[in-house]
Amino acid sequence: MNSCNARHLECLLEATQGRVELLQGTLDLLILRTLRWGHAHGHAIAKAIERGSDDVLLVEQGSLYPALHRLIKRGWITFDDGTSENNRRAKFYRLTAKGRKQLEIETSKWDTLAAAVGRILRPAAKEE
Repeated sequence: MNSCNARHLECLLEATQGRVELLQGTLDLLILRTLRWGHAHGHAIAKAIERGSDDVLLVEQGSLYPALHRLIKRGWITFDDGTSENNRRAKFYRLTAKGRKQLEIETSKWDTLAAAVGRILRPAAKEE
């Protein structure tokens, strides 16, 4: 897969074989949103995002786990050690109060950005 530089627009998505690879800011937002429904281990988070997007969004392990560590460092999520449904040791991540607040902030930013991009992609009829 091609790498995508997202310095200026961190929420850019890269199309790859009918699926979309997520970049840092977007993935962080989706992880926070996914954990709003309750705690989950990494694989379950990735699968929830993929299922929730009708398998359009692809969450690679090489992106997921650095994102989880970044969110822990920021205090937006925390984790408990546990056992997965496959009887394997796993970390179960959950949203913190700070993370819930940040989810609201990031969702608002996303809405603003999506609306701005939408205005550019679909200008008013009089401009065309």
